[in-house]
Amino acid sequence: MDYRRLGASGLKVPALSFGAGTFGGSGPLFGAWGNSDATEARRLVDICLEAGVNLFDTADVYSNGASEEVLGAAIKGRRDAVLISTKTSLPMGDGPNDAGSSRSRLIKAVEDALKRLGTDYIDLLQLHAFDAATPIEEVLSTLDNLVRAGKLRYVGVSNFSGWQVMKSLGLADKHGYPRYVAHQVYYSLVGRDYEWELMPLGLDQGVSALVWSPLGWGRLTGKIRRGEPLPEKSRLHDTASFGPPVEDEQLYRVVDALDALAKETGKTVPQIAINWLLQRPTVASVIIGARNEEQLRQNLDAVGWSLTSDQMKTLDAASAVTAPYPYFPYRRQEAFARLSPPAV
Repeated sequence: MDYRRLGASGLKVPALSFGAGTFGGSGPLFGAWGNSDATEARRLVDICLEAGVNLFDTADVYSNGASEEVLGAAIKGRRDAVLISTKTSLPMGDGPNDAGSSRSRLIKAVEDALKRLGTDYIDLLQLHAFDAATPIEEVLSTLDNLVRAGKLRYVGVSNFSGWQVMKSLGLADKHGYPRYVAHQVYYSLVGRDYEWELMPLGLDQGVSALVWSPLGWGRLTGKIRRGEPLPEKSRLHDTASFGPPVEDEQLYRVVDALDALAKETGKTVPQIAINWLLQRPTVASVIIGARNEEQLRQNLDAVGWSLTSDQMKTLDAASAVTAPYPYFPYRRQEAFARLSPPAV
């Protein structure tokens, strides 16, 4: 397993990490992902650790805390062998302080997560979404106190816009608070919006990407083909409306290219899609999920080899879309291109 530095920190994380959204799954979204109990989760953790995958990602909102509880049970007795990443900020109830990143909410959320995980510290806490109602200084000072108290090791964010990340980093520098070292983002061959602004920001500011849904919300599993109906057992029947949308022609163009490379390399479509991500700038770790041992072992085989430069170009071309304003001039016009950083 390849280990990569997480942002501007000294922490090294595996190129692949495990997403525990399938643990204890319940409800229309997480129930469709999977519902591994503690026994099955422990087996999946065993397989990950054998392969060198020691970073496990979860969130308080995943099945209303059940994912954290099952993960905590699965790693019991081997806390020092794993890295735990969890997230908070999304609603955990209907009360006025059950959502967001206020001092009150963050302190309670961290205490609750520690209890569910059965640990006294979290390696990486990420804010699951930007809280526009809470002053950024309040958020950062609270995170600083939690780091100083030893309850958090590192902090990051998820699903932030560029200005939200940059303003937070600027205030962290101004006041001496911990900087965000990770940004958990949606990034895939059918979802490359991360590249327009957040990737250049990450390169400039030392903020690594932890990639969620690398298979385009289940669209790049190798089971979806041009001219064929959605497989009867596909979870997209129940979950498509929850995830990022994809135009049909864009999807099929990418799938066609993946199919061709699968025949050329002998690798599976998901393995190729994940390997492409692992060669992209700023990506520290790609979060893989699995409902069972077979899926996990297949995804783990996305490492230990690399697509060639020509194969990367094939996928780049198949997945390319026109960048939105104000980013498209940097790709199309020579005058703008001379002022832009090297292509990523």
